[in-house]
Amino acid sequence: MNKADSERIAGLLADMGGNSVDLPEEADVVLLNTCSVRDHAEQRVYGKLGQLKKHKAARPGMKIGVCGCMAQKEGEALLLRAPYVDLVVGPDNLHRIPELLHGDSGRVAVAEGELPDELPVRRENDLHAWVTVIRGCNNFCSYCIVPYVRGRERSRPAGIIVDEIKALAGDGCKEVTLLGQNVNSYGKNLADDCDFAALLERVNDIDGIDRIRFATSHPKDMSDRLIRAVADLPKVCEQIHLPVQAGDDDTLKRMGRGYTVSDYRKLVDKVRAAVPDVILSTDVIAGFPGETEAAFQGTMKLFRDIRYDQAYMFHYSPRTGTRAASLEDQIPPEVRKRRLAELIELQNDVTCQINAAAVGKVEEVLIDRDNPADAGGMMGRTRGGKTVAVKTTGSDSRGRLIKVSLRQAHLWGFVGEPFEVLCSSR
Repeated sequence: MNKADSERIAGLLADMGGNSVDLPEEADVVLLNTCSVRDHAEQRVYGKLGQLKKHKAARPGMKIGVCGCMAQKEGEALLLRAPYVDLVVGPDNLHRIPELLHGDSGRVAVAEGELPDELPVRRENDLHAWVTVIRGCNNFCSYCIVPYVRGRERSRPAGIIVDEIKALAGDGCKEVTLLGQNVNSYGKNLADDCDFAALLERVNDIDGIDRIRFATSHPKDMSDRLIRAVADLPKVCEQIHLPVQAGDDDTLKRMGRGYTVSDYRKLVDKVRAAVPDVILSTDVIAGFPGETEAAFQGTMKLFRDIRYDQAYMFHYSPRTGTRAASLEDQIPPEVRKRRLAELIELQNDVTCQINAAAVGKVEEVLIDRDNPADAGGMMGRTRGGKTVAVKTTGSDSRGRLIKVSLRQAHLWGFVGEPFEVLCSSR
């Protein structure tokens, strides 16, 4: 979602006549789009601001801004800590960046609101688009700051989403990722009785779009109808991100996740029965308050049993204002880091095993970019979202769906050889 917001910010700056530069010291405007999920992310922002302060001293006319979730969370307090910052803009107020840069309406914009649909966008890759379908979150997991900085759930009308994706297809976009903190909740506040599975059906019917992905799904809200949509709709990729967060019932209860380990395992079994080739990824937190060594070993066992293709793994980071920050039995940092290292080692081993077993298979790959490590080579992704480096006939391969024989497996993905060109993108 931050990538989607960053593309909107870049679009606004371009619409104002701005051009991107390679180095911050060359810029008239530097905007940092921030995250508040973990303390480490916020500390990196302050470190970056310290560097920008030096550039601004040399060029007093430079404008520095902080956008996104950290801006929403800190507000005026950010200006007290870094008074050289010119503007602070929350995620619902990105459209106000031009007026704030001109100094027409103060320096801080963090009021709750609704981001306009019609904002200019400068995409990193014209073949792929991030499309927000629902904003905010109603779950209030005990560790999570997101509902406080992005607000409650608000679904965008299906017709507006469909029209946006039709326009993207007309511009040559081949793949869309539908975004939300919990896409499974899509449609609950709408009057037209369109749930997320129904939205996928409507997007699947759009000519020109070859692939549809989505992120992220809350396990307690994943319906049989949605699983069936992934299994049956030809453009919806066999890829599901299903955050588990912990493999222990007591820990899940303290997190406020709303399911048990048994519930989660049954859901994974149901998904794999309906979509046998599904690529499954997850999120996990090591060292949550009160997590015993036995509880952590439950998470390790779950990872061994489920065998995820990929996992986003973090140790617990206290967030002021969340319930978990005041829980007793906070885990010492060294224990959190040790448990995280063990999880990473296990998951990396599993990922390498899964990828090695795929060598020799032929996969459909959408070629979408040059390979920076191989002159003349290209890169793309399988339907399951795995990266493939491939020798092709040249830059005219970009945007094509190509059958690729997987020849080498790595932790990051595969090296492959062209097998068959399926279609042209243009």
